Amino acid sequence: MHDFIETYLSKMVTAIQALDRSSIAATIEAIERCGKAGGTIFIIGNGGSAATASHMANDLSGGLKLREIRRFRVVSLADNVALNTAIANDIGYENVFYAQLKDQVAPHDLLIAISCSGNSPNIVKAVRYCKTLGVPVVGLTGFDGGELRAVSDVSYHVPTDRGEYGVVEDLHMVLDHVIYSFFVSLKPGSSTHYSLR
Repeated sequence: MHDFIETYLSKMVTAIQALDRSSIAATIEAIERCGKAGGTIFIIGNGGSAATASHMANDLSGGLKLREIRRFRVVSLADNVALNTAIANDIGYENVFYAQLKDQVAPHDLLIAISCSGNSPNIVKAVRYCKTLGVPVVGLTGFDGGELRAVSDVSYHVPTDRGEYGVVEDLHMVLDHVIYSFFVSLKPGSSTHYSLR
């Protein structure tokens, strides 16, 4: 058991060390641009990544607003169970996110797409649609990154062996908390103060 724990934590450390720090900065900048343009940040993901989408929406909207730091409009498209299951049942699961974005998303918005493999059909379809409209896409991926990594404007990629879902999802949450903590640090009186530049 102790060997397993050590191996898992070592994989996390290795993946953290391999992260492209500039992709984190680029994600923060994309969020800030969207906010200044009055856009909406849409977040999509399946399974564990749906939970990450919900968590990110919580942190970047309510979490920052309640602390009077930022008032971003953030929507996790994974959160409406009734709508998601209706779309999946009526026109197919591959349309769950595309159908919600269709005729709603605009170029001043931002799509954050989360997929460990980068090849989830419903994620890819939504991303392709947004790309046709000029909507910027931040892709959170793992393994080899798949199609999502290739087409994202900003790629936050966790390099791991295929199937290392735990490590990838752990480090997707790390991104959320880095972003949230960075914006918190901008508030006057914060113990650690940084600027966007």
